[in-house]
Amino acid sequence: MNPEPLSGPDEAAGERRVVLPVAALNRQVARLLERSFPLVWVVGEVSNLTRAASGHCYFSLKDAQAQVRAVMFRSRARAAGQLLRNGQRIEALAAVSLYEARGDFQLNIESVRPAGAGDLHQAFIALRDRLQAEGLFDESAKRALPARVRTIGVVTSLQAAALRDVLATLAARAPQVAVVIYPSAVQGAEAPAALVEALRRAGAHALADVLLLVRGGGSLEDLWAFNDEGLARAIRASPIPVVAGVGHESDVTIADFAADRRAATPTASAAAVVEDRRELLARLEHQAGRLSRAWRRLLERRMQRLDLALRGLPTPWHQWRARRDRLARAAAALARSGRQTQALADARLARLESELRLPDLGARALRLTHAARRLNGSMRIGIERAAGRERELAGKLQAISPRAVLRRGYAVLTDPGGKVLTSVEQTATGDTIEAQLADGRLAATITQRRPDER
Repeated sequence: MNPEPLSGPDEAAGERRVVLPVAALNRQVARLLERSFPLVWVVGEVSNLTRAASGHCYFSLKDAQAQVRAVMFRSRARAAGQLLRNGQRIEALAAVSLYEARGDFQLNIESVRPAGAGDLHQAFIALRDRLQAEGLFDESAKRALPARVRTIGVVTSLQAAALRDVLATLAARAPQVAVVIYPSAVQGAEAPAALVEALRRAGAHALADVLLLVRGGGSLEDLWAFNDEGLARAIRASPIPVVAGVGHESDVTIADFAADRRAATPTASAAAVVEDRRELLARLEHQAGRLSRAWRRLLERRMQRLDLALRGLPTPWHQWRARRDRLARAAAALARSGRQTQALADARLARLESELRLPDLGARALRLTHAARRLNGSMRIGIERAAGRERELAGKLQAISPRAVLRRGYAVLTDPGGKVLTSVEQTATGDTIEAQLADGRLAATITQRRPDER
């Protein structure tokens, strides 16, 4: 910002004097701080914590020598959870700024973690990378979970809420599955060795088909026992497949990488190793219904095929009767053929006999006379009918003849060129026209035109 002068030149000093408003000064200082300081991690103790109705959190970070005001806005404060409480020592990722309205130097907090978590996180990253490079987390070395689980081993604390969640889930989903608990500490300095020993005991007993390594959620320090190298190697050395369900969904430990399968929560680990009894029963019922329907369809098809086979396989009685009928039909056909042959022979013999006898000329002459009479009568009737038809057609032709129409008093009018006139509009007063009558033609001059009124 380029400040503007609020007064004239200083006559005594001989140079121009600039006067800034307080708001402008604070704005320049805030921008200078924001440009000069990148995001920085600050460690201190939370004090004077205030949660506004808007959800923003206002507090101070202090140590033995100093303190600084801090603000964490609602979206980020929600993620911080219980880490923001008076007396809690935290590490805060902050932007250095100035609250311009009051001129207060403050930190805008982006995220927080427990003090010392940064060192733990770096140790976690280093161990993870080293074991991964060694091949301890290779997917090809991980074992598949058994399809049928009869006994489940649970490695956890007897007082852990995770144990209750696992047992409740197994009781609801698969009450027929046996559960063997291998107690162990899950937090503190002695926890890694106790977890390794619990895994060893489970492997030596060989009672379980699968092992659940579970613990509820907590801070990075609370879950640190599951980031132990010895525990990771014990998981890989276990003769029984291991499912890790440590913390919440967002928590990731070395045990998760080493396990044969990672579950987001303890409850999810129990659900991963057994099928829900209700789903299994529903699937079995569905399969039983399909099997029953398939068997019924197969039986019906076989019964239908049997019916068809029986139709094509007659009994001996039916076969004998069919042969008897065929024999009777053959005998009848033979008899008919004999009679027809005899009849044809008789007819031929009679014809030959008649041809050998002398013809009866009188009878034949009489037949010819009758035939001539019938022919003459038919010709006369045909001629009369033709003449009548001719007269009928002539009458019809005469009825539609133009001359017949003219004889009834009509006339055909034409102009001098011979064109037939059909409208008064085709003429004019004084025109000469011709009228064709039945017996001649007349020439006429038009003296008046009277069109019809429509």
